[in-house]
Amino acid sequence: PRGKVTTYQELANTLNSKAYRVVGSAMRCNLNAPIVSCHRVVKSNSKVGNYSGVGGIKKKIQMLKKEGVEVVDGKVDLKKYLHRFNS
Repeated sequence: PRGKVTTYQELANTLNSKAYRVVGSAMRCNLNAPIVSCHRVVKSNSKVGNYSGVGGIKKKIQMLKKEGVEVVDGKVDLKKYLHRFNS
C-alpha cells in the first residue's frame, strides 16, 4: 500500500518460495511501472535497491518520498514502513 514498502524476500516468502532473486528479476521486467508499484519493493537490508523504470533509482526514491516513506542515505526504516502480507 501507499506509504509502505515490502522486500523481495517478503514477497518470495508470501509465495512460499526462497527465490528472492527471481522476485527481483520479475520486478525488473515490469513494463507497467509505476502503475504496478515495484518501486515499493526494497532489499531486506533496508537499501532502496535498483529501479529499472524511467528515472532509475532517483525516481524510485522520489516516488517513495512522495508517498510518505522516509529514505535516508538510500535506506528505508523497515520497522516503520514494512508491509507484511502474512500478518
